[in-house]
Amino acid sequence: MTSTALFLGAAFLFLLSVIIGIVTVVVLSTRRRHPYPPLATDPREILRRRYAAGEIDEAEYQHRLSFLSENS
Repeated sequence: MTSTALFLGAAFLFLLSVIIGIVTVVVLSTRRRHPYPPLATDPREILRRRYAAGEIDEAEYQHRLSFLSENS
């Protein structure tokens, strides 16, 4: 190989790495940082989510909701 071919090959690889770097930066900067909604800190909201997800039944939901209402 001649020195010109080596130079062109190295320049091509460098240019390709720069393009890949730019694409990576653009993709990472435009993605949503938090794909999930923020976690609730309100006990009633946590209770509502657990009930909606089926983690607790209606009796448990009502019991805990009345407990929260009494202590607030």
